[in-house]
Amino acid sequence: MKVFQSVSEAGRQLQGQALALGNFDGVHVGHQALFSEALRHAPANALTFQPHPGKVLQPDLAPKLITLLPRKLELLAACGLSHVVVQSFTRDYARSTPQDFEAALFDTLGVGHVVVGSDYTYGAQRAGTVTTLRDAAAKRGARVHVVQPVNVDGVVASSSRIREYILEGRVGAARRLLGRPFDLDGTVVSGAGRGRTIGFPTANVDTQNELRPAPGVYAIRVRLLAEADGPWRPGAANIGVKPTFGGTEVTIEAHLLDFSGDLYGKELRVQFLERLRPEQRFGSAAELVGQIKRD
Repeated sequence: MKVFQSVSEAGRQLQGQALALGNFDGVHVGHQALFSEALRHAPANALTFQPHPGKVLQPDLAPKLITLLPRKLELLAACGLSHVVVQSFTRDYARSTPQDFEAALFDTLGVGHVVVGSDYTYGAQRAGTVTTLRDAAAKRGARVHVVQPVNVDGVVASSSRIREYILEGRVGAARRLLGRPFDLDGTVVSGAGRGRTIGFPTANVDTQNELRPAPGVYAIRVRLLAEADGPWRPGAANIGVKPTFGGTEVTIEAHLLDFSGDLYGKELRVQFLERLRPEQRFGSAAELVGQIKRD
């Protein structure tokens, strides 16, 4: 998959092709439905924005992202897209009229098919709608394809709902809407070494990911990023401050089952499968060890 850093850089290389529009945070099953429709008119491509418009327009209210850009691009490639246009989103860009955006799609890029969700809006003040987009496309001999929301067990798949689930620790529910387990990437850094002294060595995972599950203990699986096709290793992770030991800093510590080796400095991908229990304070290290064994 080739990545363009702007509409102007892509130019006419997408002429006549299909283009899905959206922020695509999380690349969840709703987004995947857009790509499936675009692939019916292949080659299929996507246009997204960096940073998320909310971080520019309402930074105090901007959502924590499910996926940072590198992971999002990795997931988009896995959906079978040929190209992704990552358009820089600034305050000046936010003032663009709907007609400016239409011209970018149909005149600059020259796409033949545009795929959007039913509630898609664009341009300054979100004045552009699916109806205006269809009219603009028809004038240029292009087509707009509208994909309805995807429901999973009666819940509409949306990035906002997935964020809620993850922040609540409901990673199993988030998994159903994502179509895969929620994951984050990080580097193993030195910790207090306390886990090793009680018989459960842990990898202290330092991550740049904005969104993290609620404090608690989770069933996880882990893979080294250097081993793209390597094995997934099962384990358990604690997110929190380790109250039994009087901690105050939130950490992510992963214990891998039946594993021995040096992980310091290694980059890991951690998938969160289910929440086992909330974080809690124990009266002694022995009580904690007993609970860890049960976990």
